[in-house]
Amino acid sequence: MKKTGYNERAEAVIHQVRKVILGKDECIRCVMTAILAQGHVLIEDIPGVGKTSMALAFARAMNLQQNRVQFTPDVLPSDIVGFSMYEKQQGEFIYQPGAAMCNLFLADEINRTSAKTQSALLEVMEEGTVTVDGITREVPSPFIVIATENPIGSAGTQMLPESQLDRFLVCIEMGYPNPENELEILMTQSEKRPLDALQPVMDGEELKRMQQEAAAVFVHRTVCEYIVALVNATRIHDALALGLSTRGALAVTKLAKANAYMQGRDFVLPQDVAEVFPHAAVHRLKCNTKARLNHSSVQQIIAEILEAVPMPRPERALR
Repeated sequence: MKKTGYNERAEAVIHQVRKVILGKDECIRCVMTAILAQGHVLIEDIPGVGKTSMALAFARAMNLQQNRVQFTPDVLPSDIVGFSMYEKQQGEFIYQPGAAMCNLFLADEINRTSAKTQSALLEVMEEGTVTVDGITREVPSPFIVIATENPIGSAGTQMLPESQLDRFLVCIEMGYPNPENELEILMTQSEKRPLDALQPVMDGEELKRMQQEAAAVFVHRTVCEYIVALVNATRIHDALALGLSTRGALAVTKLAKANAYMQGRDFVLPQDVAEVFPHAAVHRLKCNTKARLNHSSVQQIIAEILEAVPMPRPERALR
C-alpha cells in the first residue's frame, strides 16, 4: 500500500457518486469511509436533499446488488428477512428471500415502521444472518445498510432507541445544497437522471479486498490512548447524560483505520481520529436536561471535547 497520497480505487467510486450528489464531498467521503470500515450508515435529514440518491449511486458505482424498502407501518419483519412458502410440487417449504438478501440494503425512512420490523433489520445488521423457521442463513458479502430517517415531525414515526442507533457506525446530515450547486442541479438534472450515467468502477469482490486491507491498517498504542481519552471525555462531560460505549470506541478505531487507508497510508495518525470522531459520536451521545435548556447541541460538545483533549505528537513515531 502507498504511504502518501490517496487510494485510487476509493477515489474512483467517490468521483462517480459526485456526478449525482453535488457539493457534498464530506458526506460522500464519510459514507465511503464507513463502507470500507465494514459499517452501516444512518443519514438523518429532511426529505428531498439526496439521501436515497446517494445510496443508489454508491450501489451502482460499486456494482453491488441493492434492494430498497420504503418503510411504512405495514412493513413486516418477513419482508426484510424472508419467509417460507409451501411448494405443492416439491412437497416442502421453500425459503423466499427477503429484501435484506443483497449487498447494499437501502432502508428508507426507517423511523416510519414498527419497532418489531426495525428490530428485525438491526438484528441482520449486527449478526449478518437471517433466521427463518429455525434455519439461519448468511446474508451476501459484502453487506451494507444505508438507512435514512426524517428528524422533522414525529407523526407516524417510531424513533430508534439508543441501543439500536449504536449499531450504525456513522450518522451524517446532508443539508441543503448551496445556491451554486442547486442551480447546477436545476440546469443539469431536470431532464435526465444522473444515476443512469454512472459507471461501475469496482465489484463486490474488490470491495471485500479493500475492506480487509483497511482492517489491517496499523494503529499505534499512542493513537489508541488518544481514542480512549476522547471517549472518557464524553463520559465525564457535565452536559452529557450518555457518553460513548466501548462499541463506540471500536467504531472510532475502525473509521480511523479506513480514513488512513483512504489517504493511502498503512498507519493511523491522530488527525484521522479527529476527522472521524464527530461522525462516530454524534448519534451515540445524548445531552442532559441542563444542556438542552441552555440550547447546547451534541455537535458543539464534540467540538469542545476535540479542542480540550490534547492530540499526541509527533506523528513520525506512530508507524
